[in-house]
Order: sequence, then C-alpha cells, then structure tokens
Amino acid sequence: MATLILLTGRISGQTATNGPPAPSPDTAPNSWAYSFSAYTFLLPHEQNYVNPNFTADHGGLHLEARYNYEALRTGSVWVGHNFSVGKKLVLAVTPMLGGVFGNLTGVAPGYNLSLSFGKFELSSQSEYVFDTRDRAGNFFYTLSEFSYSPVDWFRTGLVAQRTKAYETELDIQRGLLAGFSYKKVDFTTYIFNFGWTDPTVVFAAGVNF
Repeated sequence: MATLILLTGRISGQTATNGPPAPSPDTAPNSWAYSFSAYTFLLPHEQNYVNPNFTADHGGLHLEARYNYEALRTGSVWVGHNFSVGKKLVLAVTPMLGGVFGNLTGVAPGYNLSLSFGKFELSSQSEYVFDTRDRAGNFFYTLSEFSYSPVDWFRTGLVAQRTKAYETELDIQRGLLAGFSYKKVDFTTYIFNFGWTDPTVVFAAGVNF
C-alpha cells in the first residue's frame, strides 16, 4: 500500500513503481529477466507489514507473484503478455489475469502500464478483484506514479493509490516519492497522506537480475 528524506527507485509492487519494466529491447529473445522487490509499510494506527513481489519475463510472457498486496496474509499469481510501442514516446502495457488466495479469494484482471517521454514517466499498476466468497468484497486496486528523473540515478514525483490491505481516512491516498538507483538495485520511499491525515510511509527495495 512524518516527513522523511525520500528514496525511490524503479521497482515493482503495491506499491510498487508500479509494475515491472518492460523487457529491454537489448535482451535476447530466449532469455529470462527477473525482478524482486519488497515494500515495508509503516502504518500510523495498524500493524506494520511487508509486501514482497517477484516477476519473471521471457520475451512477451510475463509472470508475477505477490503477497500481502490485495489483503494481508493473501497471495496472488499472475500471467500476462508484454507489449511496447514507440521510440521517443514509449508505451509499455502488460495486460494480466490473476488468481487471489488466502484471507481474500478471487479472480483479478489487471494491467501494468508505463508511458515515458524523455525524463518523465507515468506508470500504473491496477487490478479489479472479483471476490468469489462475497460479491461485496469486489474492489478496484491501483498504484499510479508520475515521476521526473533529472539524472539517471535519481527520480522524484507524485504517487496515488487505492487499496484494501489497510485502512485510512482517504479512499484514494496521495503523496510524494523520490529516490536513488545504483546499478541493478533500487531504493524507494513513499509518503502518503501527509497534510491530509496521519501519514503512511513505505520503504521499498528492489533488484533486477
């Protein structure tokens, strides 16, 4: 899902950048690309928790696994296909279908999306969960970011999310992000709701390999 120095990178999860990056065009078509990320949520009035995420890409094939994303003590597995168009203005989209199990059980269509132009990027990771136990549990989740990278190793920007993994006074949480990348490792911090209600701070770290 106080004011601190923000550290952010391009990683996946509920957070985070939203969705894994599209495979590099330099990647051999028969090779695999992997990423792992973990988001630590520091909540003002609830128990803190960690959301780990793993992705694997092979050509157009995209596989993904998440835990504590849709709900606590809940996992989800995903399969999708990567599409990318454009050179200067690059659109990368991965439509996916997921299965959710644990405290929440359901089926979830979703997508990872990024639109980049120069030093600017808009990204979104969204899904709609159809709760197979109780229709009232159906819910739309999203994590969206708009960021600016003045240099390759640093970016900052705005973030918004909608989640049921924890509760706040705001249905749609919004906040700030900034951060650093070093080689294949990224470090991220998000601050949600600062100025509206008690802030939620999320620290994230990810690696691509």
